[in-house]
Amino acid sequence: MDTSLPQRLQQMIDFYESLPDDEKREALINEAEQAEQYAPQPGESFDFEDVRKDTECSDTVGIFISISEHPKIHFKISLGDQVQTLTRALSAILCKSLNGCSAQQIIELPDSFIPRIVGSELYRLRSRTIYYLLRRLKESLLKLDPPI
Repeated sequence: MDTSLPQRLQQMIDFYESLPDDEKREALINEAEQAEQYAPQPGESFDFEDVRKDTECSDTVGIFISISEHPKIHFKISLGDQVQTLTRALSAILCKSLNGCSAQQIIELPDSFIPRIVGSELYRLRSRTIYYLLRRLKESLLKLDPPI
C-alpha cells in the first residue's frame, strides 16, 4: 500500500490488483458503463473547461474543473462517442477516486498507478494512450487562474 496516494485511489488500486485478469476486464467494462454519470450536466458551471480532441484519443474529451473548497477541486469528464472502453473506464475511476483532492495531490500523482489498475495485458495493448486522461487532468489543473 502506497500511503502517498489518496485513500480512495489506493482502495481502487487494491481492488483491481486483487482481481484475476478476466475479472479485471469485466470490472473495467463496468466502470466504462458508469463514465457518463461523471459528465457535466446542463446548467452546471465550472471554473475551468478544456474540451478538445488530441491525436492520442479517438474522440473529443472535456475536462471541467470546479474549485469549491480551496484547495479541494471537483471535476467532471465528458467523452465523445468514439472514446475507447478503457479510456471510459479510467475516466470513471479518476472521477471516483480523485474528486475532492487538492490540485497539488493530483498534479504530483505518479503515472505508475494506472498499470496497477488495468493490468499488464491491457497495459501492453494500450500503453500509448493509457495515460491520456491523467495527463489532460494535470494539464488543466496547471492552467487554472489563479494557480492552485
